[in-house]
Amino acid sequence: MSAAAGAARRAWAGPGRERDLAVQAVKAALAAWVAWAVAGWWLKAPVAFVAPWVAVVLVESTVYRSIAHGLQQLAAIAAGTIAATAVGLLLPSPVAAMAVVLPLAMLLGQWRRLGSQGVYAATGALFVLTGGPVSVSTSAARLAEALFGAVVGIAVNALVRPPLYLRNTRAALRDAVAEAHGILRDVADGLAAGRWDAAEAGTWHDRALRLPRLVEQARSSVEWGRESLRVNPRRRTGAAPPPGKGYEDALMVLDYAAVHTAEVTRTVLEAAAEDRSAPRPDPALARRYGQFLCRTADALRLYSHSRFGDDHEGELREAVAHLRDALTVLRRDLARATTDDPDEVATYGVLLAQAHRLADQLLASGT
Repeated sequence: MSAAAGAARRAWAGPGRERDLAVQAVKAALAAWVAWAVAGWWLKAPVAFVAPWVAVVLVESTVYRSIAHGLQQLAAIAAGTIAATAVGLLLPSPVAAMAVVLPLAMLLGQWRRLGSQGVYAATGALFVLTGGPVSVSTSAARLAEALFGAVVGIAVNALVRPPLYLRNTRAALRDAVAEAHGILRDVADGLAAGRWDAAEAGTWHDRALRLPRLVEQARSSVEWGRESLRVNPRRRTGAAPPPGKGYEDALMVLDYAAVHTAEVTRTVLEAAAEDRSAPRPDPALARRYGQFLCRTADALRLYSHSRFGDDHEGELREAVAHLRDALTVLRRDLARATTDDPDEVATYGVLLAQAHRLADQLLASGT
């Protein structure tokens, strides 16, 4: 109950996922009510229940999906209905007709072109064979009601606050950027303070390993936002700009950040291990590396702001310049600190390689 109350408060408080879900639920109920009011109450159609049933399931998460699934669903229902009607007229026993039709309908439902709506072939067949005497007129009425319900469901979804998810897209991208920024800053602060705690380093690495999931969620959200704009009347009103190249660039930068942040935290975790035989990096060098990570985190945050409508271009250029300088200093210091110890060479080499890779994409994108 507390979770439901919290979701209700968030839906009431302002725009967000909870409000979107609430709006779609109300629209689905409205579509079903309209379909039943016309087909059942006004026209008194013989199988009026089909219309609200189809209408309610076609108030989908996007207008494009409502149309695509509506066409697939109508095709599946028509195929199942026609097949069941033909067999039902030939075989007077519904049980015998089911034994013949249902395997065919289930196989038809696997057809790739019907997608996730293929199951409605079997559903349409069952409605015919379990709804009383089989007749061509009743089956035709079912198809007409299904068509009417589909039109109502699609129309309600398209005309009554058609869903857009661009706000969710920006939020998902900013969440991923914020987490990458947070990890880099925490590692930077730890290195600057000379903390080589294995448990803390393990926490950093666990967070870095979860970062790719946030990036994938952001990528999925970008694709979802683009789909929500297709055949959407709100697109023509300029309600929100479509996800453009800036979003693709941001995803690319986040991919780089996720992969190389994981490598940096793994190296720090190995260096912090209590059973490590090789010496840890020099404290001054660790502070230098922490400063570089801090510059990287700031550039990543400003890059995110500059790509999503905020005016931070000047700050981004300045941060990129500082990042370039920090990389130059780090390269010089790592070269000076290199010894003949293979373990130290390996540690410094990994740190420098990841520093280059973390910086390269930001340097290329921020100039």
